[in-house]
Amino acid sequence: MGIRESRTWYYLKRPPLRTLLLLLAVLLFLFFCYLVWSPGKRVYDGRYDLRSNGIWLQHGWLGDDKWFSVNRRDKSKFRDAKKIEELAGLLKNHGITYAYPHLCPSSPRGDLPPVDNEQTEKFLDAMEGVDVLPWIGGVYEGCCYPDSEKWRKRFVSSIVELLQAHPRLAGIHVNIEPMPDNNKGYILLLKEIKSSIPAGKIVSVAAYPPPTRWHPYPDVHWGKNYYFEIANEVDQLAVMMYDTSIRLPKIYQKLMSDWTREIIPWCGNTQVLLGVPSYDDSGVGYHFNSVENLENSIRGINAGLSKFKELPKNYSGIALYCEWETDETEWMFFKEEFEKK
Repeated sequence: MGIRESRTWYYLKRPPLRTLLLLLAVLLFLFFCYLVWSPGKRVYDGRYDLRSNGIWLQHGWLGDDKWFSVNRRDKSKFRDAKKIEELAGLLKNHGITYAYPHLCPSSPRGDLPPVDNEQTEKFLDAMEGVDVLPWIGGVYEGCCYPDSEKWRKRFVSSIVELLQAHPRLAGIHVNIEPMPDNNKGYILLLKEIKSSIPAGKIVSVAAYPPPTRWHPYPDVHWGKNYYFEIANEVDQLAVMMYDTSIRLPKIYQKLMSDWTREIIPWCGNTQVLLGVPSYDDSGVGYHFNSVENLENSIRGINAGLSKFKELPKNYSGIALYCEWETDETEWMFFKEEFEKK
């Protein structure tokens, strides 16, 4: 019997209990390492709150009567002046200066959903001091076709019509999903929007986070080169740093820290908001509320920001997804561990 065969035979003859004990020791060591590992950072002095945060809002705040009828929703919550003032006060109290009210999906032709004109003006009255950027777009190749010149032309025209009808709107927030990395039609769309809308209006995009070994799905991640291209065409990126399928809180904190350190430099001088989850999509498989929540995301971002020698000038703050699921407990956590005191 050769030397290799002898060793194999020796290991096969070893008592299984010894092997199991060795495996258990390794697992216990890894578990201990996880327990003592601190990838996140708690911050109570508000050093990373620049009072220029963002939030995604419900469709009802701008939606027309037909939308309420089709979706069987009650208008009273949104059309009540007191409710609008309460929302405005909530945002301003928490340092949120960018609001993205839902105005999706576009039609396959490229038209934006209609707004209620009177409601939109009342909303803008209350939101003085907050930049209101309607959240437009929809499903890529479902209702949005940025590779089509005809679709882009109508979509851009619809944006211009909206901004002309309501000149106090600060700009628009584009969100087309899933948007593949390196899609050239999207770059053309952003160029055409920027060159067509009135000067001084903001073009914001909902951006995908960088690729990661923890979530190997290339259709929902953008690489460094594409970040540079997008950043050159827009004024602001709000990065959707969630829906990762991760099941361990500290792994998610570490990923948030890593993404923070990657994304901000990749955007050059373009303003960045880091999107954090305050929702619970139970049972979907790509989001676990016990992992992806304000606590883990903010602590991960804090850790990432602490690695910079100086706070980057293009960093603006965080953006909460979303207003309609952020409860009082989450607002309290946001106040205690992120807001400037």
